Amino acid sequence: MRDLSRLLFAALITAAAVAPAPAQSPEREWRYFGADAAFTRYSPLDQIDHDNVGDLQIVWRRPAADPELRAAFPDLGVNAYLRSTPILIDGVLYAPNAHGLLEAFDPATGETIWRQPPFAATEEEVAGGSTRGAAWWTDGEVRRLLLVRGGYLYALDADTGRRVSSFGLADQGRVDLDWEHPLAGEFDWTAGPLVVGDVVVVAGTTGGSGDGGIVREAAPEDVRGFDVRTGELLWTFHVVPRDGEFGADTWGDGSGAYSGDLGSWCCLSADEELGYVYVPLSAPTGMVYGGHRPGDNLFSDSLVALDAATGERVWHFQMVHHDVWEYDTVGPPILGDITVDGRRIEAVMQPSKTAFLYVLDRETGEPVWPIEERAVPQSTVPGERTSATQPFPTKPPPFDRQGVTVDDLIDFTPELRAAALEAVESLVLGPLFTPPWPRGGGPEGKLGTLTVPGGWGAGNWHTGAFDPETGIYYAVSHTQPTVWSVSPTTSEDATLAWATSRGEELRVPTPRPRGLPITKPPYGRITALDLNRGELAWMVPNGDGPRNHPLLQDLDLPPLGIPNRPAPLVTGSLLFLGEGSDAIMGTIRGEGDPSDPEQDQSWRWGRKFRAYDKATGEVVWETELPAGTTGGPMTYLHDGRQYVVVAVGARDEIPEWVALALP
Repeated sequence: MRDLSRLLFAALITAAAVAPAPAQSPEREWRYFGADAAFTRYSPLDQIDHDNVGDLQIVWRRPAADPELRAAFPDLGVNAYLRSTPILIDGVLYAPNAHGLLEAFDPATGETIWRQPPFAATEEEVAGGSTRGAAWWTDGEVRRLLLVRGGYLYALDADTGRRVSSFGLADQGRVDLDWEHPLAGEFDWTAGPLVVGDVVVVAGTTGGSGDGGIVREAAPEDVRGFDVRTGELLWTFHVVPRDGEFGADTWGDGSGAYSGDLGSWCCLSADEELGYVYVPLSAPTGMVYGGHRPGDNLFSDSLVALDAATGERVWHFQMVHHDVWEYDTVGPPILGDITVDGRRIEAVMQPSKTAFLYVLDRETGEPVWPIEERAVPQSTVPGERTSATQPFPTKPPPFDRQGVTVDDLIDFTPELRAAALEAVESLVLGPLFTPPWPRGGGPEGKLGTLTVPGGWGAGNWHTGAFDPETGIYYAVSHTQPTVWSVSPTTSEDATLAWATSRGEELRVPTPRPRGLPITKPPYGRITALDLNRGELAWMVPNGDGPRNHPLLQDLDLPPLGIPNRPAPLVTGSLLFLGEGSDAIMGTIRGEGDPSDPEQDQSWRWGRKFRAYDKATGEVVWETELPAGTTGGPMTYLHDGRQYVVVAVGARDEIPEWVALALP
């Protein structure tokens, strides 16, 4: 293996020669991977508009895999799932590459300015995957980039890419993020830090220490704040409240002492004037069986507003009580101002896997429109005690399908309708929040509950963009049912009485008649919600979907939508959106025979990238990219020219960033 010392030295020499560009106005830049601390995914730029978007062309492409590292380590794997959205600060693009190392490159050409050298010249240190983005901080003199890679929080000099030696561990420029907990695995986070004032907020996960397979014990995945100058730990917010803390009584039978998971693995946002950071939290240990954790289980499936200076809880709202559906709150909490009945409201908009959008006052946590606790079906699993009610927003309407009846099943042809009805004979159908079924339980011996939305949710990390000009929230969603069933555990190592049926001999696959979705379309959609009125503005499918499937191609169907997870970009003129990629986890579940043309699932991803009329949902323009989109697109103005950059990748393609601009 070739020694990397010369490579690292050359990287530092190159970096040292870089001088910062003159500061630009924020509206021309993209300062966080969600556009800004409010995570709007919005830019007011409108040089690219309805009239000229058809002239867009690819002006540069930049591989996300470091060619020098790949040459030095020929066996180094490259994950095609490039999550990274670049940020533009003072005329320079910064983004984590496919190895999770930060790169700086020219916004006009994509050419390298510097690459973050690996901490050590070893394959183990070099190996890694991309994260969604880096954070930026300056006090007017010092300019830093903050990045989470593996189990560390790094502080880099923005001009050189060198680690800031005074940050964190002595002379290392990084903070060790691993938890001191006997059940914690290695720290992992695919999102990115957020700086609020002089505090770096970090969430993350324990690497799957308690995934609900057969055990109830897991490490809690707490939220932490660090000093941006020194890396000193300033505060820790306990996602599972400890004895004496608010919410501890929501974990019955002492379950808070051993329960965990429920960290925030996606996207943070902040109101910098209030000094609040908004943290969406996920599902607790045993995400489809909770008999061991009676109660509502705070702060699982909640949005929590924290004082970024102290880590103290300001308010919270729980979207799902006592989760048994893996209905994590994983989408970005987006901040924006809306006008409701003549009253200006500073709002936070939190999408859920349930397809609800919860709109709250971001200072107080009070709902903008009533959210009602409604009775829901109860579990029949022995020992389980599901919540009698769940919160239902009265406005806005859901942005995707909720629950399933026989009327929701596919009916393109009589044969497909019959196949769908046959496929659900052994399954329980019901409304949203119908609990998982005990496999083989009841007089009818059902195998499980056909659950819509499924485990990947309707909303996910990709869901949501907000246009402050119009008050429109754009929910990008997908319909992917899951069959949830639980079976008694038999392993001597089990500490759960019941657990998800995961092994091949117990797993209940989601039915797909002839390789097609079990429900009616659309399977991937864009839903525009007018948040000044709390009403639906429009909904359109995103992508052709399976309309060219061998059993459907002669039916002359309209676009049916692709069930993937592309992220939107809203500009002063347009809404940009891709179709997703087969590199995105959860895209392919593996059911069916891929050699059978009737089982073809290639329609589940695509290479198309489109511009929609943001007022109507009409497709204004589309092109085909080198691969499907894997990260959120962004836009900026550089030297008077507007660019759109998006990460792309596929299982058989090296990931890259692609930049488009007008000729």
